[in-house]
Amino acid sequence: MVPNAETPTRTAPAPKLPGSLPTLTQQLYRLASGATTSQELVRQSLDAIADSQPTLNAFRVVLTDSAIADAAEADRKRAAGQQLPLLGIPIAVKDDVDVAGVPTRFGTRGEIPAASADSEVVRRLRAAGAVIVGKTNTCELGQWPFTSGPGFGHTRNPWSREHSPGGSSGGSAAAVAAGLVPAAIGSDGAGSVRIPAAWTHLVGIKPQRGRISTWPLPEAFNGITVNGVLARTVTDAALVLDAASGNVDGDLHKPDPIRASDWVGRAPGALRIAVSTKFPFTVFRAQLHPEIEAALRDTAAHLEQLGHTIAEADPDYGLKMSWNFLSRSTSGLLGWADRLGYGIQWDKRTVSNMRTGRLLSEHVLRKARAAEAEAQRRVGWIFNIADVVLAPTTALPPPRLHDYDNRGSLATDRAMIRACPVTWPWNLLGWPSINVPAGFTSDGLPIGVQLMGPEGSEPMLISLAAELEAISGWMTKQPEPWWLPAALQ
Repeated sequence: MVPNAETPTRTAPAPKLPGSLPTLTQQLYRLASGATTSQELVRQSLDAIADSQPTLNAFRVVLTDSAIADAAEADRKRAAGQQLPLLGIPIAVKDDVDVAGVPTRFGTRGEIPAASADSEVVRRLRAAGAVIVGKTNTCELGQWPFTSGPGFGHTRNPWSREHSPGGSSGGSAAAVAAGLVPAAIGSDGAGSVRIPAAWTHLVGIKPQRGRISTWPLPEAFNGITVNGVLARTVTDAALVLDAASGNVDGDLHKPDPIRASDWVGRAPGALRIAVSTKFPFTVFRAQLHPEIEAALRDTAAHLEQLGHTIAEADPDYGLKMSWNFLSRSTSGLLGWADRLGYGIQWDKRTVSNMRTGRLLSEHVLRKARAAEAEAQRRVGWIFNIADVVLAPTTALPPPRLHDYDNRGSLATDRAMIRACPVTWPWNLLGWPSINVPAGFTSDGLPIGVQLMGPEGSEPMLISLAAELEAISGWMTKQPEPWWLPAALQ
């Protein structure tokens, strides 16, 4: 079910999914050669969404009518000789960014007015020629590493119908992993792009803070949340990152521009890689799953084969970072509650977290913001002895679909930290990190590891990730389409 959506009606008989799902880059080649049209690609995407929605449930809103119209306009532009980076490509966005005329529900249940204008990231994607086909599911206010809620149900993992794709950008991850779209926008406030990327076998880029504008929000969640990209290949992710990047005058964070796609084909040179299995301090302890640790070691071995120097070393996270993060994240909920208004039926865990946010939203929050520079100096010391930190993205494999159902706030926090203890520090620091696929558990569930760099290091991380992709061939591994009706499988 897609509540309050433009109905995802079938536009034509859908063909069976090909044995190899096309990448965004391949779609661009086919468009350029005249082998296909944007209208064909977008109708195929909309049909795949319609077929998968009853089971996979990746979308909250499907923009059928506007997507078809935009695809026709893209074809007219291409016929007229206009060239744009993503002209005619179907893209999905997470339901925490504004699309004009559509409510931005951000995983909530209740009555919310429609957005009056596109957010800056949506505006830039449209300007690059992308066709926005819909808005993807996310947990309530993006707080947790699962994608479910009373407003839309459960989103499932394309690799296993019995497991979650993670969160909070789980709808975007499921849509890309299932081939409904070749790429999608997510947001990452504590790992919310990297975690579902790890659990669905995708590339997930959390860029430098401010790389992709969060406007109409000058910053999101007191600066810890950034917009990011999910795709199946490094090239695809870099192309979308380039198209989505940029700022407006009101943005609080404006890093120097980069061109990410230029670095996909460049060798990064011999780098020093610090392999880290240390988790930052949290109230609840976490333990690294042995198969994830083995995947981390395998990735380190691949990097060594590529000529990089590998050493064991851990960032000095210190003890205060978790409290600083807690104040910035929970007080950020209050701003979103004001933005959404009074018609929301909140999850009891959100109410509890907002209560914490009110307690921490003034004096503690000011101290947390002031402590950021010191944390950057302390954690950043590791870049005196290494160029990149290689770490697990999650401590555990994907949770089962209903693992977080009916939990209280404390039990949810305990389970969340046990599964995902290591992504959030880079949000506090504002620095880039990329999840790359690293294999599968013995049960066939995806594993990811993250490449973590200092400020503005996306070019180096993208170059390194592309090297890993070239020798691993992860894009050739795709899930069986259990989410399709039997007649289409």
